[in-house]
Amino acid sequence: MTFSIVARSDDGESWGVAVASKFLAVGSAVPAAAAGVGAIASQADANLAYKYLGLAHLDDGATAQVALDRLVEEDDGREHRQAGIVDSDGNAATWTGAECFAWAGGVTGRSGESGGYAIQGNILTGPEVVEAMEKAWLDGVDQPVERRLLAALAAGDAAGGDSRGRQSAALLVVRDGAGYGGHDDVAVDLRVDDHADPVTELARLVDLNELYLTVSTPEEQVPVDDALLIELETLAKADGKDSFHMWVGSENYEMRVGPGARPEWIDRRILAIIRGEGAGA
Repeated sequence: MTFSIVARSDDGESWGVAVASKFLAVGSAVPAAAAGVGAIASQADANLAYKYLGLAHLDDGATAQVALDRLVEEDDGREHRQAGIVDSDGNAATWTGAECFAWAGGVTGRSGESGGYAIQGNILTGPEVVEAMEKAWLDGVDQPVERRLLAALAAGDAAGGDSRGRQSAALLVVRDGAGYGGHDDVAVDLRVDDHADPVTELARLVDLNELYLTVSTPEEQVPVDDALLIELETLAKADGKDSFHMWVGSENYEMRVGPGARPEWIDRRILAIIRGEGAGA
């Protein structure tokens, strides 16, 4: 009932899962990941314990294949299960039980020296779904891992996806120090629980996640001199805020403006937004 990709980025710094299904809130069931440990997708007649047991096996030093073998061996319902795992070194493994509804199958591979992937699906229109996902992942080598995972998911969706139709999609990416304020490992955790076109909606949310929850690169940062600070304060007060600092907090742009009441920089997109020019400048 689901198609997914589990992967480690080629630079070895990130792990993630992208998944879509004709199933309500697939993101609440299928993906799990921990930075420095690995990532897993558990689907078909999913045994959700796979997620936490699998990560525990990986954290104890098991490779992806060993961890998956242990999960399958200990599960009497193994022939109804499907899972993909990538470990801390980018090794990948996938399992499709013999009783999974057709079309069902998966593929694993390496991408770069450190990256690896497991792609799998069941109740698909055919093997072309998995094939399209693999091609998109391999072709997306220059993209950030969240965009690369999303591109693979979109390729599978365009190739036919779940033969029953569309309902939900999700994207989970972890890496050290990536969370809000840098205090955890969750870089992206987005879910579209019930939507006519969930993968497209997920792409929209990825754009928003980048704007609100990632730190500006040096190339995106515009220095705030005295003249610009006066402009920012004036624009914030025109918007009903007591100060620019308050405007930043009320709009949730803390990750894209320098700290404090006298920030040293502002993201070019946030500058465009407060000037009323949109976010594309």
